[in-house]
Amino acid sequence: MNEQRFRNHSVIREDRADGTILLSSTVRHGPVARCSTDWLVQWAQLTPDAIFVAERSGDGWRTVSYQAALEQVRALANGLLDRGLGPDRPLLVISGNSVDHGLIALAAQYAGIPVVPVAEQYALIPAANAQLAQVAGLVKPGMVFAADGDRFAKALNLDIFANIHRVSSIGGVNGITSLAELMLDGTGADSANALVGPDTIAKILMTSGSTAMPKGVLTTQQMMCTNQAQLLAALPFLGQRKPRIVDWLPWNHVFGGSHNFNMMLANGGSLYIDGGKPVAGLVKRTVENMRLVRSTLAFNVPIGFAMLRDAMRTDTELRRSYFEQLDMLFYAGASLPQDVWADLETMAHEIRGDMPLFTTSWGMTETAPACIIQHEPTTMSGIIGVPVPGVHIKLIPAEDGRFELRAKGPNVMPGYHENLKATHDAFDEEGFLRTGDAVKFVDPDNMAKGMRFDGRISEDFKLLTGIWVRAANLRLELLALLKDVAADIIVTGADRSEVGIMIIPSGGARLRRDVAENDGALVCPSLASDIASALQTLHGHGSSGRISRAIILSEPPSIADGEITAKGNLNFRKLLDRRANLLKRLYDNADPATILV
Repeated sequence: MNEQRFRNHSVIREDRADGTILLSSTVRHGPVARCSTDWLVQWAQLTPDAIFVAERSGDGWRTVSYQAALEQVRALANGLLDRGLGPDRPLLVISGNSVDHGLIALAAQYAGIPVVPVAEQYALIPAANAQLAQVAGLVKPGMVFAADGDRFAKALNLDIFANIHRVSSIGGVNGITSLAELMLDGTGADSANALVGPDTIAKILMTSGSTAMPKGVLTTQQMMCTNQAQLLAALPFLGQRKPRIVDWLPWNHVFGGSHNFNMMLANGGSLYIDGGKPVAGLVKRTVENMRLVRSTLAFNVPIGFAMLRDAMRTDTELRRSYFEQLDMLFYAGASLPQDVWADLETMAHEIRGDMPLFTTSWGMTETAPACIIQHEPTTMSGIIGVPVPGVHIKLIPAEDGRFELRAKGPNVMPGYHENLKATHDAFDEEGFLRTGDAVKFVDPDNMAKGMRFDGRISEDFKLLTGIWVRAANLRLELLALLKDVAADIIVTGADRSEVGIMIIPSGGARLRRDVAENDGALVCPSLASDIASALQTLHGHGSSGRISRAIILSEPPSIADGEITAKGNLNFRKLLDRRANLLKRLYDNADPATILV
């Protein structure tokens, strides 16, 4: 084994004879907290009056200081223990982000009780209640919490919750306890907290289920606390001034609920809950919140940054409010279009004369989440960077200069909840987590330039000709090409001779005057012409990147049928299985809904 050390770039590379590459960081992270609520105790002592968490209330904000949060967390923890919750009787949270959600979740963690946050759609959409029942059956909660007892009344009264405690912020109706009634005085919670340690399960987070049924990721205190120490080592400015964010990212997902929430808690920051989202009708609320609170960090998904870019184009004051105090912009979930990056950079220079760190990282629910981070300035989207301190990356060579990515470190899960087979299959013989993701080096001769995400190996497939199709990367290219007509795209062609696509149309595409429904597909001559013309530009890409046919779906993806995950991503396998007849029609040249290119 040869070792190549890049002393100036803090990356160690080890090359094995079989072509496998190991990467790690020379940087060491600082002290790791015992548990997440030790941060709350720390800041309640050092900055008791500082705002910890806030949410909109009328024209202003309902705020909770660190000291007030600690007092409420201790009282709630006593109430949870009094009702019999514990390591084997977790707290299930079925509503979205809210101050009370944050407080009761920390109360559970304070007492050593796992928290299981799930997507609120499972509770609010009756047809999706089956997913909620599946989660409840898996984790067997001792209590279910929803912030709004009226809005979530139907879900709280489902048969699956008939014999467990039900709590809401309002409560007091039909056996639903109010949050205030749950609070108790006493010392039981403090005694329970003294027993919390690195191996204590803090959360059971459900995987996205984009390629299979969701699994419960056992998230320990060590995973969460180590990850924040790793992030602070990579981004030292987090410790130089208290961070402040206005954030909508959902807490049932590891990005919003562990990465962002814990980043504020670990560094004494303030989290203003954004009731908006990057969707039509809700992005205006995000813009309004941006005017009220100036963030030092901005986290978003690519479509969110694109919508904010559009809102700021003609609004100088909004640009000033957004950029003036920013230390970092951070995108995740997909690669950011380069034009959005360039526009935001231009706006930043106009307002402040420079560009904040614009970055991303790579991680999974199973890794708490950050394993690789681009912590140095770059001008290119899609670079995920180098390993964070304490993480070891294994790269298994694949074709075309790609590597299968595997990871090991103290922020990696011990396994899946009550699923020994999935746990066994998740790790290789050396204990590295098999991620299924692919990467390439930005510069194979300079590890400091990091890695670039190159799709999911599990989504790739072969044509009958034996040629591999990089479906994940091709989908991103197609979404940019068809951005005016496609809300999402499914790439097809496994064991066929040609690549095709199934298009989920945008709202505007559905409004075309000549559109007609045809047994699950849309037939629209004007739309077909536009799509075919756009796809013809790919004809120089070779058979693996050339789209020969397309079909437009008339029925939106269904969260109730598992076609949409809790993160809002498509479950490609489920969608293709459920719409097998449309896949068959796509490859029928005579079908009126098939668009031939």
